[in-house]
Amino acid sequence: MLVGIEGTHASGKTTLVHALTAHYRERGVLVDCTDEPARTSSFIEETVIHGKGVFDLPTEVDLYAAQLSATLRGARHHHLLICDKTVVNVFAYARMVLPASPGSHEAAVLDAMAGFCRAWAPATYDAVFYLPDRYQHPADPMRAKVSHLQEQTADAVRDTCADIGLPLVDVPAGLDVAARVAWIARRVDPLLTPPTG
Repeated sequence: MLVGIEGTHASGKTTLVHALTAHYRERGVLVDCTDEPARTSSFIEETVIHGKGVFDLPTEVDLYAAQLSATLRGARHHHLLICDKTVVNVFAYARMVLPASPGSHEAAVLDAMAGFCRAWAPATYDAVFYLPDRYQHPADPMRAKVSHLQEQTADAVRDTCADIGLPLVDVPAGLDVAARVAWIARRVDPLLTPPTG
């Protein structure tokens, strides 16, 4: 089973992903989670932290490929995989930050990403939960440099998921981590089936 956790920057995705993973491990489910590729990307570190370079096509293709690869590899050997965002999120962000004039190489790659997302994502993710909250993390240098994009990113993720055909389940706003875990678990538990083979 594949569960995605979506939302904008600093909405609490990573914290929730790890809390959900711990929740299911304590219950004996063979579970793992994916990390957010941007946190370990040398491309993103160079651009966001060190101010060298820009969000370019190689950066976005690297993040897209890393998100997809982590999802495929994690799901291969676990009964439940909880994803720190979806590949559609990575595509939404690429579409938002890349200058892609009609007929350009960038536009062609974005079209290819969109086609793949439409063919793969709706049939692959069993549930995708959207976090509406916004948090501030001034001590996090990566988030601090992109916090001004929160609203734009939220709109881009929602619009792109709708365009791709990936339904989102809205988590109520204002819940703490434990309440979020309980709320999502009540919806995931009925979907879990015993592993076969």
